[in-house]
Amino acid sequence: MKVVFFANTDWYLHNFRLGLARSLREQGAEVVMVSPDGVYGPRLEAAGFRWCPLPMNRRSLNPVSELKLLRQIVEIFRTEQPDVIHNFTIKGVVYGSLVARWCGIGRRINAVTGLGHVFISDALKARLLRPLVKSLLKFTLGGSGSRLILQNPDDVRLFSQLGLVDNERIRLIRSSGVDTVRFAPVGRERDGPFRVLLASRLLWEKGIREYVDAAERLGSRAGEVEFLLAGAADRGNPSAVPKEAIARWGEAGVVKVLGHVDDMTRLMRTVDLVVLPSYREGVPKGLIEAAAMGLPIVTTDAPGCREIVDDGVNGFLVPVGDAAALSSKIEYLLDTPDVCRRFGVAGRKKVLEEFDERIVFRKTCAVYQELGV
Repeated sequence: MKVVFFANTDWYLHNFRLGLARSLREQGAEVVMVSPDGVYGPRLEAAGFRWCPLPMNRRSLNPVSELKLLRQIVEIFRTEQPDVIHNFTIKGVVYGSLVARWCGIGRRINAVTGLGHVFISDALKARLLRPLVKSLLKFTLGGSGSRLILQNPDDVRLFSQLGLVDNERIRLIRSSGVDTVRFAPVGRERDGPFRVLLASRLLWEKGIREYVDAAERLGSRAGEVEFLLAGAADRGNPSAVPKEAIARWGEAGVVKVLGHVDDMTRLMRTVDLVVLPSYREGVPKGLIEAAAMGLPIVTTDAPGCREIVDDGVNGFLVPVGDAAALSSKIEYLLDTPDVCRRFGVAGRKKVLEEFDERIVFRKTCAVYQELGV
């Protein structure tokens, strides 16, 4: 069996789907990676996979460049002749499915991990694009040989309500899974203040503003608590936080700006709490990794985020956009180390039962088998 993985960044394939690709390879499949060019492409090749880079701009609306891109995808698909196309992210799903239909590739698996900026933002451009994206999704998600994998029940309901796909073609697989051997509880390598971490792409929609606000609210306890911000600005996303704002927060000492971090296990060994005040997610992998390492979590009562936290059991849920509630829960956990330990134990148990990557791989392979491969 030959499978093509197609996504809108090489970073996504490396960080979220490399484990699945390895699992498929162990079962005898050949997996070919297709994405825009980037620094993670060589890492995919170093892992033993063929990688086909594309000159793809996620924000481009130029019809000439987009038609050129589609022709290049057609060339790759016709050359590879895969048994299955597995598309990730909305632009990958739309373009990958369109080209697969054109090339007569009947088996298509589309994975949408959250609805993205076009559906979340109230910006004029996003609102103007929304009807077009809905129409394209409705067309590309159809067909007897297609399946749509969604990560949380809220997205399942939304796709159904919008009439984007027949319910019988939807499969719920919560998250891309986590390696619970690599991400395992260890003793803290830390001396000093209680350390809080937000690790994500630096987008406003991840709740960065609320996180900084919460840090400022706890300024009177600056010697007891330290706020860390890990991640890189995603210049391909309209919601990217400006570099100037990030630099200003770091210079003011409100948060400690770490930039991109490759080794998240090492970083998480040094922190006491992980937060993500996001507005909407598929299922955020960073929170699953934190819970797997026995860390308490504070996140929003939002689609995707609420899948990981049982409120008051392994963490806390706060309202979207509520920096005061976020700072209150952080301060409570700062003052109650016994609760942090209890939440950490419960979080690890939840991940083992619901989010271990082997569970995700097994469920995904079952979708492949539905399509006769």
